[in-house]
Amino acid sequence: MLRMIEFMKRNYRIILLVTALSAVLWSFMPSTKKNDPEKDKLLLELLTFVLEKGHYSPVEINDDFSKDVYDKYLTGIDPTKRFFLQSDVDQFGVYQTTIDDMIKSKDLTFFDLTYSRLLQRISESRAIYRDILSKPFDFDKEEIINVDYENQPYAKNKSDLKNRWRKQLKLSVLSSITDKLKVESDKKEKDPSYKEKSFKEIEKSSRENSLKSLNDYFDFIEKELDRNDWFSIFINSIVEQFDPHTFYFSPDDKEKFDISMSGKFEGIGAKLQKKSDAVEVSELISGGPAWKGKELEAGDLILKVAQGDAEPIEIAGMRLDDVVKKIKGPKGTEVRLTVKKVDGTIAVISIIRDEVETEETFAKSSTVEKDGKKYGIIYLPKFYISFDNKDERDAFKDVALEIERLKKEDIQGLIVDLRGNGGGSLETVVNMTGLFIEKGPVVQVKSASERKDVLFDKDSEVQWDGPLVVMVDNFSASASEIFAAAIQDYRRGIVIGSKHTYGKGTVQNVIDLNQFVRGNSFGDLGALKTTTQKFYRINGGSTQREGVLSDIVLPDRFAYLDMGERDEKNALAWDKIDSADYKTVFSDFSDIIEKSKERVSISDQFKLIDENAKWIFNRKDENDFSLNLKEFQADQNLTESRLRKFKAISTYSNGLIFNSLPYEKAIFDKDSILKEKRERWHSDMKKDVYIDEGLNILGDLYSSLYANRITKVDSKKKKNKLTRID
Repeated sequence: MLRMIEFMKRNYRIILLVTALSAVLWSFMPSTKKNDPEKDKLLLELLTFVLEKGHYSPVEINDDFSKDVYDKYLTGIDPTKRFFLQSDVDQFGVYQTTIDDMIKSKDLTFFDLTYSRLLQRISESRAIYRDILSKPFDFDKEEIINVDYENQPYAKNKSDLKNRWRKQLKLSVLSSITDKLKVESDKKEKDPSYKEKSFKEIEKSSRENSLKSLNDYFDFIEKELDRNDWFSIFINSIVEQFDPHTFYFSPDDKEKFDISMSGKFEGIGAKLQKKSDAVEVSELISGGPAWKGKELEAGDLILKVAQGDAEPIEIAGMRLDDVVKKIKGPKGTEVRLTVKKVDGTIAVISIIRDEVETEETFAKSSTVEKDGKKYGIIYLPKFYISFDNKDERDAFKDVALEIERLKKEDIQGLIVDLRGNGGGSLETVVNMTGLFIEKGPVVQVKSASERKDVLFDKDSEVQWDGPLVVMVDNFSASASEIFAAAIQDYRRGIVIGSKHTYGKGTVQNVIDLNQFVRGNSFGDLGALKTTTQKFYRINGGSTQREGVLSDIVLPDRFAYLDMGERDEKNALAWDKIDSADYKTVFSDFSDIIEKSKERVSISDQFKLIDENAKWIFNRKDENDFSLNLKEFQADQNLTESRLRKFKAISTYSNGLIFNSLPYEKAIFDKDSILKEKRERWHSDMKKDVYIDEGLNILGDLYSSLYANRITKVDSKKKKNKLTRID
């Protein structure tokens, strides 16, 4: 994903479009400040105009479009159908085929009606759940609840709605009771002298816990969400009709998106959560200012916030996002927090804000030995980049550095683990692919009405030319698929994992909406992430919907479920263009693939994973649950007996020892949190049968293709520069 302003010469038409849009949309800007509904109207007009002119494949805003928006929006604000009555929906239904016209005329009647009615129903729901949870449930009664809310009708009246709440709450309490009874039974088994809690005590405790959870949830809705948050849901019900990856970011969401992409922000380095009317420190980010200061601790309650020497402000009852804004700030500035410590004492803690890196966003590496060979593993959670400063940390430079460090450890093969990697910067993945191939095409990109662009690695140096395995799963998407596809098309390495990756073959650009208005009196308008291009493999095929098919398919628990882009209603279609000009590195991996298939076919662990996947598939449509205690327990016991067999999946050990690199070990004495995180990662990999098979494949690659040839490894790094896409 690249910002619109970063498009280069070959994207001049899009730049011209932005200029044209700016000229037209300046006229939309009122000269005097209006209230929020006027800002909402501006957003509607601005977003739909930009989408119709700038989206890769714009859809017609008509009655069918209107029906889809209607359905998605109501599902978004009342997913379990426990707020609205059928009479409400009948009233809303008048607008089911006119939302398209209302969008064009900037008419907010439908949103205003649903928003005010939702707030009314939410307020009424407090009395409903409090009344239901004020007295015990009858668990001897024979009754069933169906949790397929999507296909259920809305409640006919308030009595029907209360009964729906009753059943949902009864299921929640019943589940809690069953768990607590099991805990009591286990305690008694371990200690015969233990006096078990009575059913009456457990039932009451479970109801009280449910009540507290709901109170917290409704407090969040009423205190943390405002009209803008609900309007964002409405807006996104509109823009997501164009495709699943087109999304409106409110100003706050845009900031969070930028942080997630860069892995950096300026503040104190603490994760916060709401706790009643206070804000609690849930975690300190390793290496951040708060962590270095050693005064603020997890569990501390923040009572007041002061900027430098200014008077402190009470934050009781304040929205969490507003508290976060007051605590965050520019590097080098001071914030003073008045906190209630875990021991009950009150302290004022001064912290100088600094740049904070969310370390777990970044690439990390490890070494491991197997069968007398040492291998390297690089885990990359996303293709991150700082959009604002290209000199900052990014995935390409970090992976290049990790490869250099691993080469110093004399590794004989490398795994690049992209499981769960949802993508990121297109520019970064092009550069990173170049670390493993000689210069050549990496990916093809095509706009709606333009010829294709072929994005090249122009550097002939190869930083790692040894055995390579790329690990993917169902959730490897976008930039991950570009990397895996290029490695596969060049036959540079072997792609292993799920049957296919996610299937996101589109390119999005984040467009700052403020650039289209002049003299903005409404404040920040946010941004639109929209699909402007599709990318294609160098062999010409799209990864859209289809994903990248693994060279070696390993059983996983989602193997029989429809997952990914192909399961999205508004996903763009698969297609194909001409291939680029490229030469493969190796001609054939068939022997290596067959050896892996043989190992997998006789592996008890993979057999068990496949059996678990079939069991999950067969249970996916089970939506009926008994609300009778004995029947519910019997069903749970049957399920648990089945699950006990599958627990062996998580207790598996490959018996391997994973090690951090020397530079990290030198940090551990000063950073115990980083040490703990790495130890946890190593422990997870020790239980990972996929890593184990990946190392087996590396061994086969080495023996088959590398052992008898002199590998010339240039120790000089590829240039750590970011080449713009042009």
